[in-house]
Amino acid sequence: MAAITASMVAELRAKTDAPMMECKKALTEAEGNMEKAEELLRVKLGSKAGKAAARITAEGVVAASIEGTVGALVEVNSETDFVSKNDSFIAMAQAAAQLVAKHNPADVAALGALEYSQDGFGPTLEDVRKGLIGKIGENMSIRRFKRFDTGAKLASYLHGTRIGVVVEYEGDDTAAKDVAMHVAAMKPVALSANDVPAELIEKERAVAAGKAEEDRKAAEAAGKKPQPDDIVAKRIEGGVQKYLKEVSLFNQAFVKNDKQTVEQMLKEKATTVKGFTLYVVGEGIEKKVDDFAAEVAAQVAAAKAGA
Repeated sequence: MAAITASMVAELRAKTDAPMMECKKALTEAEGNMEKAEELLRVKLGSKAGKAAARITAEGVVAASIEGTVGALVEVNSETDFVSKNDSFIAMAQAAAQLVAKHNPADVAALGALEYSQDGFGPTLEDVRKGLIGKIGENMSIRRFKRFDTGAKLASYLHGTRIGVVVEYEGDDTAAKDVAMHVAAMKPVALSANDVPAELIEKERAVAAGKAEEDRKAAEAAGKKPQPDDIVAKRIEGGVQKYLKEVSLFNQAFVKNDKQTVEQMLKEKATTVKGFTLYVVGEGIEKKVDDFAAEVAAQVAAAKAGA
């Protein structure tokens, strides 16, 4: 029997995008014949992994894992909402969160290299991911993760499987859980106004300035005298300050009691929130808009060409 080398497995994996162990099994069965091994994989997986790899994954789930003061939040994406409800897909996502918390991988590639087996695929998480792509026939990817290990207490909240929050805190557990739910609902971008990223502030200032310019043009068109520059500047700054209050956690009205801010609620509960992380599935990913009529026409044309 021909010796199956690592370079042969790597070559077959590059050609087919199939899991490493599946490549090794195919090469063994084909007695080292690369073309025959590739054919065996295509029969078994239907080339689904390779064909799916370029497709957009904007659906998916957020999974969390917390053990004491160590935890993780992970987003794993799929092409459709249907697959995001698949038990195997959900199990892989939950396993990814547990692996992040336990092993502290440096990045997604390092996470994928960690030991994990599921549904007959393995021995790594990446092999399971590619195996499930072949089995289910849809692309899926581990998009991002964050690990928590600062010594602070951790509270998590998952709104279904599409929104996930982890809060780092000291103090009352119930108050922290309420804050996690609040973050999921109100989606603040920072703890306080001072923590809002400068680029977001400048963007909001530009929007306020644009509105002020529109008002000036409208006044001139109506034959009215525009507001003085100093008044306009105050209006712009007022708009920015209003924005900062709306997007900073501590300044937001608490969802369970809008008579007090989150900061006031936390003070009342003797609780300190040190940070939070919010993941929303597909946030920032440009989703593909399918043209169903064009897709059907393309399939009909392909069928005629093959006839």
